[in-house]
Amino acid sequence: MEPSLSEQRLTFLRQSIGKVITNSPSNFMNWLAPVLVKAEYGILVCQYTIRKEMTNPYQILHGGVTAGIIDDLIGATVFTMGLNERYTTVNNYIDYFAPASEGDEVIAETSIVKKGRTILNLQCEIFLPSKKRLIAKGYSNMLNIG
Repeated sequence: MEPSLSEQRLTFLRQSIGKVITNSPSNFMNWLAPVLVKAEYGILVCQYTIRKEMTNPYQILHGGVTAGIIDDLIGATVFTMGLNERYTTVNNYIDYFAPASEGDEVIAETSIVKKGRTILNLQCEIFLPSKKRLIAKGYSNMLNIG
């Protein structure tokens, strides 16, 4: 029996566990340079090192980069689900709780909140493990565009 599309994609992703992602179809993900920690159906966990170009004038993680991490990783999470249809982000809602600084390593973890026929709702939490602190949490609705 042939593995499902989701299983094929997870097998592909799991080859990168522990490595910096540099060959994603998302150029933004390649720029973020995450290390893949975990890949399951509807769940991705990545570690990001905060670089100078990711910070704002206060030398902390820029809110736009935080939003980009959330949006990009949620999009990659849809890939793990093995869906044939294409999905695009229709909205993002993000709460920012605490700062991260240049040199910090943060962990982002996604999960599915609800899977409908045309809308997927997913969430992403970003943690600063060194301080055991949640720095941001975001939700996205992804629309099936065929």
